[in-house]
Amino acid sequence: MITESKLLDRKILRHGHTVDQSLLWLVVLMLGFSLVMVYSASVAYAGQANGSKWFFLIRQASYIGGGGLLAWAAFQIPMRVWQKYSMALLLGSLILLMVVLVVGREINGARRWIHVGPINLQPTEFFKLAVILYLSGFFMRRSEVLQHLRKVCWVALPVGGGLGLIMLQPDFGSFVVVSVISIGLLFLVGLPFRWFIVVVLAGLSGMGALVLISPYRMARVTAFLDPWADPLGSGYQLTHALMAIGRGGWTGVGLGAGLEKRFYLPEAHTDFITAVIGEEFGFLGMMALTACYLWLVWRAFSIGKMARDLELFFGAFVASGVGIWLGIQSFFNIGVNIGLLPTKGLTLPLISFGGSALWAMLIALALLLRVDYENRRKMRGFNV
Repeated sequence: MITESKLLDRKILRHGHTVDQSLLWLVVLMLGFSLVMVYSASVAYAGQANGSKWFFLIRQASYIGGGGLLAWAAFQIPMRVWQKYSMALLLGSLILLMVVLVVGREINGARRWIHVGPINLQPTEFFKLAVILYLSGFFMRRSEVLQHLRKVCWVALPVGGGLGLIMLQPDFGSFVVVSVISIGLLFLVGLPFRWFIVVVLAGLSGMGALVLISPYRMARVTAFLDPWADPLGSGYQLTHALMAIGRGGWTGVGLGAGLEKRFYLPEAHTDFITAVIGEEFGFLGMMALTACYLWLVWRAFSIGKMARDLELFFGAFVASGVGIWLGIQSFFNIGVNIGLLPTKGLTLPLISFGGSALWAMLIALALLLRVDYENRRKMRGFNV
């Protein structure tokens, strides 16, 4: 009997492509859509605050160009090299997380950015990628550790240290994303189920405690539960996001015709760009965007499964980690914009304005394509 996996293997060998062309072109198309939406969402604000309506569009284009070069360079590096230096990359990202607390630029009460010339570098975004590489590399070297819960705690110590540094910034949204990535990889690598439940419960308890001891996080939770109770205060962002999406209806008001981005909806070109998309492209547009993310996540896990079947286990873990990261961050951003989740300050992957988040995600997707490339080489009988 010919399985679906074998049929896919035959299709890959028949076409002769070195990487997944559909994955590559979808990323390119989403980056093009990012330019359109960043310009649309920021045009009014940029014209008033920066003197040029093209300000954010030009910067986003430069970020995409720089990110493309970084992604190309990352793709050239074999996965065995990424595995070899995974611990060094994690240590480097931890150092950056410490540096940002000392010399970082404070914006809106959070110290998350290192000012480097015209660029605000956000170390947290690169820590997410470093955690995926570190855990994937560790699982390759010491998978037997997973059979002993005390040893699992030692494995998690560097990640826990990074999470602590993230909370000192503070950045609760990234804290949750890194936690979910770590727990998801532990589950996929085969952590015994009873211990997995313990880890999940401990993580949820810790997150709950962080919310309870922080007045402004509690305010976000209460605003999420009833944003209309304080529409000019804690519920301001969410109420305007919901009004934007509601105004868009099924098909939207048309590209550029949105009203909420005109000084009503804060962070319209970053955290709340999904609401602008909902207003201008409607419910159907948001569903199409959601389908793109679902497809990217499915491809990431499919590539990871193929790598596992080919016994390229490091690549399998990395691909799965990238899939978890893409899925959870896009879910959180869309969930916040539609009122499903409390406000967390997370960008929409590949779409929102920003340099560090875009660069880290493009490098991660380049590694995903590299895993796919090495899968195809091994299927054709070449060494990887």
